[in-house]
Amino acid sequence: MKTLIKNIKELVQVENSPKLRVMGKEMARIDTIKDAYLIVEDDKIADFGPMSELKEQTFDKEVDATGRMVFPSFCDSHTHMVYAGSREIEYIDKIRGLSYDEIAKRGGGILNSAKRVQEASEDQLFEDALARLEMMKNLGTGAVEIKSGYGMTTEAEMKMLRVIRRLKEASPLTIKSTLLGAHGIPMEYRGCQEKFVDLVIDEMIPQAAKEGLADFIDVFCDEGFFTCEDTERMLEAGLKYGMRPKIHANEMACSGGIQVAVKYNALSCDHLEYTGDAEIECLLGSETMPTVLPGAAFFLNMEHAPVRKMMDAGLGVAMSSDYNPGSSPSPNMQLILSFACVNYRMLPEEAINATTINSAYAMDLSRTHGSIARGKVANFYITKPISTYEYMPYAYGENKVERVFLNGKEC
Repeated sequence: MKTLIKNIKELVQVENSPKLRVMGKEMARIDTIKDAYLIVEDDKIADFGPMSELKEQTFDKEVDATGRMVFPSFCDSHTHMVYAGSREIEYIDKIRGLSYDEIAKRGGGILNSAKRVQEASEDQLFEDALARLEMMKNLGTGAVEIKSGYGMTTEAEMKMLRVIRRLKEASPLTIKSTLLGAHGIPMEYRGCQEKFVDLVIDEMIPQAAKEGLADFIDVFCDEGFFTCEDTERMLEAGLKYGMRPKIHANEMACSGGIQVAVKYNALSCDHLEYTGDAEIECLLGSETMPTVLPGAAFFLNMEHAPVRKMMDAGLGVAMSSDYNPGSSPSPNMQLILSFACVNYRMLPEEAINATTINSAYAMDLSRTHGSIARGKVANFYITKPISTYEYMPYAYGENKVERVFLNGKEC
């Protein structure tokens, strides 16, 4: 199957020499081609360039994109989108002044979702999550990482991971799976959480590995959750089974989680509201991608991660949705693009890099996803008629996506 997208007003984020990630000052640059064409063969990008250089050839399908732009699909490297039920009552509790920690201590938050996941059937979780993936796709996302973490028991965590495996088979999106057994501390382990850490190490990790259910391992390393010592024990256990780390870190305090992430060569460390000079220095020269979750910071009215300081120091930054029922109940990466510009004062170019190539890197997908490059997977969307690519973050709340192509097929 050979497809031509022609008369593209502007083809955004093209790469002739693909990069694994974008760092520092380079974050402020994206390359585009005006009045462009894009050729797809089967599931890959075959060629692109100015319309004036398009050679005559035969295509199975032609799409006229006059007045419209083409972007690489968003890559969303941090979600918790397999869950049962919403948590709007806790949302009202937050409005009334209860803190995230106070809600968690009385059995709300993650524990609330865990109870519902334990009671839900695998089929119910699968059908609900598949519908959420469809919504994400229509908003322009083409690759997503999905974490477990709302199970809190070995049985329920494996149930979540099996749902993610089914989603990989059923959805056109590219999906990565992460074992987040250590997302919270069950009530029965309060005061003896080292026993729960033992459960993660002795049962969850070996079982996930045996069934081939997890690409990565994650731990919530933060104040009030798991200590650096807890985290190191679990990451070491995961690495023995080939699960590369990804860490929740420094959402609540300077927890030491960023240093642990770098020590264990984590693919990413995520949240990072509390990031100081020592953490930035630690990240420099590492392979770990700092990943900021603007939706959670917005929804919880939290401090913003020092993104400008990170980039000025030479770091790359990724941004993802943190789609989950408690602290970021939106899968809309277009909204994350807007938050990046409004709340973190990122330039549109920086925000586009953060939500595509760098978030692809944070899933170990940037060799095949995250930009328009020959040989990469043909995941892209065609916008509605828009004036400039800066319009994408500017017009927040509006879906600018008109048509979606994943793996070279319109869907």
